[in-house]
Order: sequence, then C-alpha cells, then structure tokens
Amino acid sequence: MQWYAVYTKPKREDAVAGSLENAGIEVFNPRLKQKKYMQGAYRNKISPLFPCYVFVKFEPETTSHMIKYTRGVKRVVGGDFPWPVSDEVIDLIRNQEEDGIIAIKPPQLKYGDSVAINDGPLAGLKGIFEKELSGQERVVLLLSAVEYQARVVVDKAFLVMA
Repeated sequence: MQWYAVYTKPKREDAVAGSLENAGIEVFNPRLKQKKYMQGAYRNKISPLFPCYVFVKFEPETTSHMIKYTRGVKRVVGGDFPWPVSDEVIDLIRNQEEDGIIAIKPPQLKYGDSVAINDGPLAGLKGIFEKELSGQERVVLLLSAVEYQARVVVDKAFLVMA
C-alpha cells in the first residue's frame, strides 16, 4: 500500500480523517501549532499543516471508490490514477511532530539582525532586532520611519528574517 493525498472540503480534514479511520484505513492528518493574535490576545492555534488535505494509505484498485465518496472528500489527488506520496515525505513530516503537532519555532536572532513582522497589529513593518525580553517570547525592535526611529515590543513568533 502507498500514501496518497486526498483533497477535502474546507475545514473538513478532521471529519474525513475520523471517517476513514473508523473504516480501518490509515490516515495522516498533520497539525500545526502557531501563535496568533486573535480577539486582542496572543493564543496558540492548532490548524492543519496542509489545509484541505489529508494523507491516506490505501490500495487504489480496491479502496478508491470508498475514499472518493467519504463525506467531506472532494477528490483524490491525481483523479482516476492517484499520485502516490512517498513514504520518505510522510516520515519527514512525522519526524517534525511532537505529540502529533508540529510547532513553528521563531528564528534565532542576534543584535542588529534585519527582521520583518509577518503577523499581528504591526504586520508588514521592518526593523532591527535589539534584544529579547524575559521568557524569550517577546522582543524589542527598532523600527525606522521616514524621520524618526521607534522602539516597539512584539511577539517573537511574528518575526521573519528580512
């Protein structure tokens, strides 16, 4: 048996995975943990690593019909001749998991690094890394504007190297 990618309806990954697992079919539905700014606070959000996709291990000749007609499934990637996903790719993703969830680690920064803010209320701004605050979740950046510079404190998870 080989792994195949199954395209699901939006936000139906868990339902599809549950239905197929209940039918005795092996399913891999990798999850991602990210810190997001929601409703005025920073919260950990767990969401699909690949939205609208789950990986399913099956024999296309015998199980394709059942997979295609599972509630929430749009199609098997590749149609009538599904495209296999190698075991190495599945293993690579699984090796990144901890307790079934992949966590994105913020970049390791040093004084003077140029960074961009990719989430939160200051998304889109660029600055220079100055220092980490206690707990290593928040950092101080020096933002440059046209005529002045300002220091701001942002969540480290919102930064990418610029």
